[in-house]
Amino acid sequence: MQTNRTESFSTADRHEFLNRFHPISQEEFNAIQEKIKSKTLKRNESLIRPGQVQKQLFLIRSGVQMCHYDQHDKKHVIAFTYPPNLCAIPDSFSEQVPSRYGFTSVTASEVDCLSFEDLQLLYAQFPNIETLFRRINEKLLVRLLNLHIEFRSMSIEERFTAFCQRSPHLLQKVPHKYIASYLGIDATNFSKLFNSIRI
Repeated sequence: MQTNRTESFSTADRHEFLNRFHPISQEEFNAIQEKIKSKTLKRNESLIRPGQVQKQLFLIRSGVQMCHYDQHDKKHVIAFTYPPNLCAIPDSFSEQVPSRYGFTSVTASEVDCLSFEDLQLLYAQFPNIETLFRRINEKLLVRLLNLHIEFRSMSIEERFTAFCQRSPHLLQKVPHKYIASYLGIDATNFSKLFNSIRI
């Protein structure tokens, strides 16, 4: 689930956001917050590099980040994250295996970090927290399936328009070459679309 917010995301906002997936009590939310450590990222700083194991789940407080696959000195952008989203490479974090992908801060960012070990402890102590994160994963899978169908069935003009309607703020915050990569559009065609389509 995404919103169009990229400003700083408060603790109270986070509780409200998590409750959209599955209600948790104040005690359960406080237990999550007690395990969290905050981190500030510079522009273009890596959260995860290919080959690293993602040992922490990132809860985005501010800024924009991107997941990418690097090949032949080129970044192929897979996803963007921003508040109030969670940031994870699912197989690396869930299975604690080296990632094939990178996660990089596109802008200066603030993230809260929850370690894999602490999350497992929370699951054991609070079954409702485990239900919460299962529901988040289910919503993510549905969203990824919808995006896959969208990319397969839409023309480049339709993909561009859908992206702009869903995340218009990214056009001002993210270099257009990364958006073009994410949408699977040639940079020249992206420039033409950007200058010709009114959103």
